[in-house]
Amino acid sequence: MKLHTREWGSGDRVALLVHGIMSDHRTWRRVGPALAARGYRVIGVDLRGHGESGRGGYSAEGFADDLVETLPTGAELAVGHSLGGMALALAVERLAPRRAVYSDPAWALGSTPVDPALFMEFRGASRQMIANLNPRWEEADIDVELATLAAWDPRTALAVAGEHAVDRTPERAVVPSLVQAADPSFLVSDALKEELVRRGFEVRTVAGAGHTVHRDDFDGFMKSLEGWL
Repeated sequence: MKLHTREWGSGDRVALLVHGIMSDHRTWRRVGPALAARGYRVIGVDLRGHGESGRGGYSAEGFADDLVETLPTGAELAVGHSLGGMALALAVERLAPRRAVYSDPAWALGSTPVDPALFMEFRGASRQMIANLNPRWEEADIDVELATLAAWDPRTALAVAGEHAVDRTPERAVVPSLVQAADPSFLVSDALKEELVRRGFEVRTVAGAGHTVHRDDFDGFMKSLEGWL
């Protein structure tokens, strides 16, 4: 499926941004312009079932196939958050970016199972609930969360959670790869960090940041990318 995309900047270098579940390209409202200011043409997608992209036929592999169908190969940089990190890892060999960043990726859901109903219930979250769960977010991020939840198909959760939750941790870093972990992270444990280093990944933790690192601590998110941009 060809995905809906949003672009920032017109630089010679290309950066790809892939959001997490329940979100869409709007989650990158600060990251997209920041990378564009560094000379990138930035392309953010709406994954299948999110934002303005099509619906139906959900699977982890399908999310990856959509990235390959939509995005250019050989980008300088590809960043995937959570579900986007899972999809990017499944597509990275075909997309062949020069560098990949996996921000608190949802690879090990098989070892930390989540009931899909929890995702579906969260679709009706109030503004106050979102603010309470994310006290460091700016008001604009809460606005984006409410908008992206309204545009999200909760059936996407069935493809990666519950009985479909398996360990999709990559066997190796196909391209130079950074794993960026929240602190604490319910997806990237200390043991997994050590294993990822053995598999050829660099691992950096953004101290005190929640799962959506780029919204919880934008400055920390950008600082952790030093040497990768």
